[in-house]
Amino acid sequence: MATPLLPYAESFVDDVTAALGALSGRDHAADCTIEARNIVTAVLAADGRFTTDELEGWLDAIGARLDPPVLVTAHQLRASDLLRSDDGWLASPSTLFDLLVRADARDGTARASVYYGKAMELAHATAALDLVPSTDEIAAIDRFRATLLAGFDAAGVARPGAAAAVGPAASDPSPQASEPEPEPARPVEDVLAELDELIGLDHVKGEVRRLTSLIRVQTLRAEHGLPVIETSRHIVFVGNPGTGKTTVARLLSEVYRSLDVLSKGHLVETDRSSLVAGYVGQTATKTRAVLESALGGTVLIDEAYALARGGENDFGREAIDTLVKFMEDHRDDLAVIVAGYPDEMQELIDSNPGLDSRFARTLAFPDYTTDELVAIFGLIAKRQEYHLDADAARRLHEVIAAEPRDRGFGNARFVRNVFEQAVALHAVRLADVDAPTRHDLTTLTPDDIAAV
Repeated sequence: MATPLLPYAESFVDDVTAALGALSGRDHAADCTIEARNIVTAVLAADGRFTTDELEGWLDAIGARLDPPVLVTAHQLRASDLLRSDDGWLASPSTLFDLLVRADARDGTARASVYYGKAMELAHATAALDLVPSTDEIAAIDRFRATLLAGFDAAGVARPGAAAAVGPAASDPSPQASEPEPEPARPVEDVLAELDELIGLDHVKGEVRRLTSLIRVQTLRAEHGLPVIETSRHIVFVGNPGTGKTTVARLLSEVYRSLDVLSKGHLVETDRSSLVAGYVGQTATKTRAVLESALGGTVLIDEAYALARGGENDFGREAIDTLVKFMEDHRDDLAVIVAGYPDEMQELIDSNPGLDSRFARTLAFPDYTTDELVAIFGLIAKRQEYHLDADAARRLHEVIAAEPRDRGFGNARFVRNVFEQAVALHAVRLADVDAPTRHDLTTLTPDDIAAV
């Protein structure tokens, strides 16, 4: 019986063979079949074990295409050396990929992107052979993706789905309850490319990529009528303000839509003031209205721990109960992200058994380093067509480094405040300049940089 892996192996071989053939004029099907074998074997071997489903999938999709074909049983394959894989294979670009990406750099083509897309499909289809892919297999896919993207960078070729660099957006605590018209879903690689461009947040980005891979694997299994394990889309975000939580929530909601987990993928931001009313019975209505505006997308509840404070008679408890019931009633088309400080968020989760069972994943957003905050300042300044001279850059580093990193440190919000103050000081400094040049108008000096 054909396995779900077979069509993805065939597609990889056919499309990469065509891409290579356009360069050389020769048939590279045999080379591409071996390449597919290497990818599949490396992912399967990542956790050091081979299930019967994995072995049968390998034999059906890979073994039968090799020359000579491998015609053995799953038991015989497990006992052989055919599935030995060097994990280092995932850590450096293959010869075939290197040929394609170098040709792209020379010719301005995008054949390596074909390899990348088909290789990612094949890797995820490999992990989908089992009901629950192991964490080692998901991590192997992430390493393979990073290896290929580094190959694009090294060759000076744009990454697939490359987006303009963006910094973390400051969160607007006011609710956005209006329901936007959904735009066409972006390819998931485009969304992940934008995620990759965010400054810092390496652990957070890795967790989002791994969650994305897990959902892709389950989606592939569902498409082939195989049993799936439901993956919770509800997440707890913990960390100080200005650490990119809103930006990551927006991108994660887009990922969900790209993978058909959500129908719209928009983000609604809210907090206690938009959910809790002052009279009995009004809180449930108010909370439902906000949640209904988020249907098809994601609701981000900032400082969500405030809902669990105020005692047993506080209306925040009513908002929590309404939230839990709404999550259950609309489990197929809503994602909920609750955000706040770590200790307080644990108190919130412990306040209601329904929350504890639904929020199985927590992402910790660390404070940015000084260098990362300097880079964020540079992005903000670039958008407004300002830049720092060398002395101003050193002064900025000193100002940021001197700011206490205690609870409540504003991170990117603090940097935005420093920038806005710098623009104001710059304007005052130029007020007495009769005919400022473009350089004068766009250059920030040490006199413009001060603590806020």
